[in-house]
Amino acid sequence: MTGDQAAQAVDRSQRWQLLLNLLAERGRLSVADAADALAVSAATVRRDFAALAAQQLATRTHGGVVATSIAYDLPARYRSADAADAKARVARAAAALVEPAMVVGFNGGTTTTATARELAARRDLADTGGEDHQVTVVTNALNIASEMVLRPHLRTICIGGVARRESYELHGPFASRFLDDLRLDLLLLGVDALTAVDGAMCRHLGEAGINAEMVARSGRVVVVATAEKLSRTAATRICPIESIDALVTDGSADPDTVAALGAVGVEVDAV
Repeated sequence: MTGDQAAQAVDRSQRWQLLLNLLAERGRLSVADAADALAVSAATVRRDFAALAAQQLATRTHGGVVATSIAYDLPARYRSADAADAKARVARAAAALVEPAMVVGFNGGTTTTATARELAARRDLADTGGEDHQVTVVTNALNIASEMVLRPHLRTICIGGVARRESYELHGPFASRFLDDLRLDLLLLGVDALTAVDGAMCRHLGEAGINAEMVARSGRVVVVATAEKLSRTAATRICPIESIDALVTDGSADPDTVAALGAVGVEVDAV
C-alpha cells in the first residue's frame, strides 16, 4: 500500500488523534517517525503537523513537532479519542447558536478555534446571500482570524494588540481601545476554568483583561468548555458568573456542578 492509499484509509481526524497520542507519549515527533508510525507519506504528515500547529495543539520545529505549553496540557487532554470527540460536540453545538447577520466574538483557545471552524463550515450561512445577512466574526486570536478571513461568506475583524505566543491572542491597551467602538451580539468565550462561585477564569492576566472587555460589549455571553474546565480554578478572573448567560459543555460534566451553575442562572447545554 502506498502512502497516499494509506492516507485515504485512515481519515484525517483519526490520523490527528494518533499523532497527538504519539506526541503525548514522546514529547517530540519527526516527520519520518510519524510517517512510519502511521504508514502515510511524509507530505501527508507535514500537512497534518501544520494543521495541528494552527490549532495550537503542537509547535512546529525543523523537521517535526514538539509538545509545549502551547499545546494546552496535551498529554492529559488528548490521551484518548473521547476528549477530541467531546470538544467536537461542544464546538458543533456552540456554532449552531449563531444566526445570520450576527456579530460574533471569539477569544483564543482550542475550543473556540474548533467552534470557529464549525461556524465557517455551516452551509446555511454561506447560502444566505448578501451583506445584510453576513455573519461578522470579531476575534483577538490570530489563528482564528487567519482562517476566517479565507471564508468569503464571513466578515472578519481582528482586534489589534500585543501578540502572546502561547495562545496567539492579542491583548493590551490597543486592543481595549479598539473594542470601545464595537458591539457583539454573541461572545463564544473560551476559558481555563469556570465555577458558580468564581465565574470565568484564565491563566494569563493580559488575556483576562481583553476577554473581560469582550464580555462587557456582548449582548449574550456563552462559555464553550469541556467538562474538565468545570472542576478547577485558574489564576485570573475574566468575569463573575453573573456575566455568563450560558455554557455549552460535554455530557461528562458532573451533575452537581451543572446544577450549581443552573442555580445561579447559567443555561447549561451538556452535549
